[in-house]
Amino acid sequence: MINPFTERNDTDSTDIALVESAQKGDREALEKLILRHQAWIYNIAMRMVLNPQIAEDVTQEVLIKVITKLSTFQGRSSFRTWLYRIVVNHVINMKKQCLEQVITDFKYYGNELDKTPDMDLPDRNSLPVDMQLIVEEAKIGCMTGMLLCLDREQRLIYILGEMFEVSDAVGSEIMEISRDNFRQKLSRARKDMYSFMNEKCGLINHNNPCRCARKTSAWIQAGYVDPNNLKFNANYVKRIKDVSQNKSKEICELMDEQYAQLFREHPFQDPPDFVNKMQGILHTEQFQQIFNYAD
Repeated sequence: MINPFTERNDTDSTDIALVESAQKGDREALEKLILRHQAWIYNIAMRMVLNPQIAEDVTQEVLIKVITKLSTFQGRSSFRTWLYRIVVNHVINMKKQCLEQVITDFKYYGNELDKTPDMDLPDRNSLPVDMQLIVEEAKIGCMTGMLLCLDREQRLIYILGEMFEVSDAVGSEIMEISRDNFRQKLSRARKDMYSFMNEKCGLINHNNPCRCARKTSAWIQAGYVDPNNLKFNANYVKRIKDVSQNKSKEICELMDEQYAQLFREHPFQDPPDFVNKMQGILHTEQFQQIFNYAD
């Protein structure tokens, strides 16, 4: 799998060759371009909205924008910069999604955790999958929910800089801010996240009462965890740390690397096949005219 966020940007020459072919009407080149980037766009979207179905919709909306605007790409910037600025602008400006309207800040989220009762785990024989997968699903869901306590810009910078370990040089370019500003915003997001987890999360501070296993049954009853349909702990073969470039140490204050590693242990999820999902759209007259495709 390519990593489009490496500082050397070794992927750009291949991307540009595919773009040039796609602009000349090569549908196969366009499909290859989608396949190269769909997983990264989907994993960003997933962490912005916390819902696989909504993340699919967001990713498809972004890809349609990319395809529609591809003929305007003239190489004045790297393709990576051009593409992920479209991603950034879309996810920051899109309509607020369901959970964003509920989870407003860390205070609210902390209160909700405090109100969630501690319960024994369900009977293992009653579950369709291994108990540890269910507890892991609860943990990942809870930690991912913490991201919604950050505003959208902070959340996106945290996803890029902390989870995907994007350097300040690359992150600032994509976000269209200075490197200093990227570092400052990332630092604030880290401090907010660490402060909350240090106060509430038993994974970080063993004196805290909140434990994933103790909350799992309550979250199953509330519908936040569905043993029959895992949202977070399914459809992946790698974890974030396996696909990121591990460069963020240069801009990390290292107040406590432990909590950051917990996020990087989360799955890097395989996306749906957007080439296949979008075949109907790609065959419409509108898109055939854009690229002079001929069936």
